[in-house]
Amino acid sequence: MQVTRPGPPSRGGQNACVAALLQATWPQVLAWRMRRQLLDPVGEVDVVDVVRRLCGVQAQVPAAASLAVRVRQQNPPAGGAARALEERRLTRTWAMRGTLHLLAPSEAGAYLSLVGASRSWEKGSWQKAFGLAPEEVVMLVEAVGQVLDGQVLSRDELVTAVGELLDRPDLEAELRSGWGAVLKPVAWQGGLCHATYDGNRVSFARPDQWLPDWAGVPDPEEAAQLVIPAYLRAYGPATPERFDAWLTRGTSGKAAVRSWFAALDDRLATVEVDGEPTFMLAEDVDDLGGTSPTHTVRLLPGFDQYVLGPGTKAEEIIAPARRAAVSRTAGWISPVVVAGGRVAGTWEIDGDRVRVRLFEEAGPIPDGALDAEVARIEELR
Repeated sequence: MQVTRPGPPSRGGQNACVAALLQATWPQVLAWRMRRQLLDPVGEVDVVDVVRRLCGVQAQVPAAASLAVRVRQQNPPAGGAARALEERRLTRTWAMRGTLHLLAPSEAGAYLSLVGASRSWEKGSWQKAFGLAPEEVVMLVEAVGQVLDGQVLSRDELVTAVGELLDRPDLEAELRSGWGAVLKPVAWQGGLCHATYDGNRVSFARPDQWLPDWAGVPDPEEAAQLVIPAYLRAYGPATPERFDAWLTRGTSGKAAVRSWFAALDDRLATVEVDGEPTFMLAEDVDDLGGTSPTHTVRLLPGFDQYVLGPGTKAEEIIAPARRAAVSRTAGWISPVVVAGGRVAGTWEIDGDRVRVRLFEEAGPIPDGALDAEVARIEELR
């Protein structure tokens, strides 16, 4: 292991944030989140339970998604996430923020419902970028449903079959795009999901036929009753705006998001954190109040939910001056060192070695704790 300790950040600093509720402090809140996210302590749970607890695991990079699950398990089996996908106990599809996620099939439709509630494909900017009018998206959803009925198709096979059915060869370029922008609205309406993925090629199926536990796509109002509490259990206390930033990068209708939270009014408690009113489940208030700060050190993979859940702008976990070190170009989210709940540095694999770069302002981190985490990552990766 090599550890480098660079100079202090060029701007900003670490604020001492204090929560008003029960004299809680940000260190208490972060310790509570780490426990809820199976980081302190690590859980004795199945891969599907990890994914449920985290409200999905971002899976643009399959190796990072696999490691995000394994670091939260005491005795993680090799290839657990891949096996759960093969056994159809997990599904991989476009979800939050338009990115690929692992989701539990029984709950996936609720998350897709809220992502799709923004109806992004009906906005002028989307139509200009991708060339499809709203009524053409409706036809695309219907066509995908027809060509996938009873079969699994590769992307090329799907594109060809849809183009022939609609007599629209002009759609092929967008449908073949690796980013899947035109296919995302289909996924959000329950029209397709990934069936198999070997690192190079993906195939698609209808979730209602592929996934034994598929529960359909409910109305957004019903979906919010499941998704918002799940989010607050993992990433709270939080505001509606932060929830929507995680869900759609803030593009959902503000009135809709407010109504989803209002419908949960009898289950929510208002908590002031550093003078800002936020929400958490009322049933979790006492648990938060009884939580002690943690000194646990964890190395987390790139695109980890601990960072993505609250978002890289969440100053309670990432100092503003360090955001660029975590949220990098082209949407890359660095592997991070977390100490006491805050991002204290980044790490990378250099050959056979783990290289750790600690932030100066993070303060001293016991070498023994860091060494143990490095050894654990080397064993798991």
